[in-house]
Amino acid sequence: MVTQSEGRVPFGEYQTWYRITGSLADSSLTPLVVVHGGPGCTHDYIDSFADLAASGRPIIHYDQLGNGNSTHLRDKPSEFWQVELFQQEMDNLLSHLGIADNFLLLGQSWGGMLCAEQAVRRLPGLKGVIIANSPASMQLWLEAAAGLRAQLPEDVQQTLLAHEQAGTIDSPEYKAASDVFYQRHVCRLDPWPEEVRRTFDAMDDDPSVYHAMNGPTEFHVIGSMKDWSIIERVARINVPVLLISGFYDEATKEAVQPYFDLIPTVEWEVFANSSHMPHVEERELCMARINRFFSDYQL
Repeated sequence: MVTQSEGRVPFGEYQTWYRITGSLADSSLTPLVVVHGGPGCTHDYIDSFADLAASGRPIIHYDQLGNGNSTHLRDKPSEFWQVELFQQEMDNLLSHLGIADNFLLLGQSWGGMLCAEQAVRRLPGLKGVIIANSPASMQLWLEAAAGLRAQLPEDVQQTLLAHEQAGTIDSPEYKAASDVFYQRHVCRLDPWPEEVRRTFDAMDDDPSVYHAMNGPTEFHVIGSMKDWSIIERVARINVPVLLISGFYDEATKEAVQPYFDLIPTVEWEVFANSSHMPHVEERELCMARINRFFSDYQL
């Protein structure tokens, strides 16, 4: 049976919670750090990546600052929440765990964007990256969202637009209309797995980071990330990269394409029966593909 241990890392005056599945001390395999999305999610919905520890590889989950089991900061102004803050937090975690000289990264959605930001820095200990369901720019994400939204039933589109214009996005009607999009392009399982629901419940309880950096929904992005792009820098990534997408993903092919076009060593797997969460929608196939990536590049 694979063991798990938890801890907290001081990050300035705050605390970052983490969990290790497996053993850093007893494994010869490069540890994998799993980075959740949002910004503003929790580790819960990406729990399934702990499956990868079955090979003996240590798998590290953590909750980013402001979320989950880490320090919550509901009163911080929007400008507090910046990409650089989360880069510093990750650097701090890697150093604390003693793995900064040898590690892999797997980021899902916003987590993949953050991992790409780390990879373009060419951190000497980084051996490989998995970018799962992540756009290369928010402009491409917004264009994709607009296209997918236009395919929703007309009454759903009208409900979304009316409440956005009226500023009543907290209404039950707006949430119900948003759920139509989420069921098509975020997670197509019905019902959603309990770990996915835990994350969304946690975001509802404290949406501070999500609202500051993203906005009220996946397709109504008005936060500080709205102009983010890594396209002009992504060719600097000098380690092997695996891209993961779902056929019905809100991070559409067009939004992911620049990674594939510009990263020197890159592979791309699209899961035919998934949207934004192949790691739960096609769990076994997703884990097998990741293990094959590790094997092919001897990571």
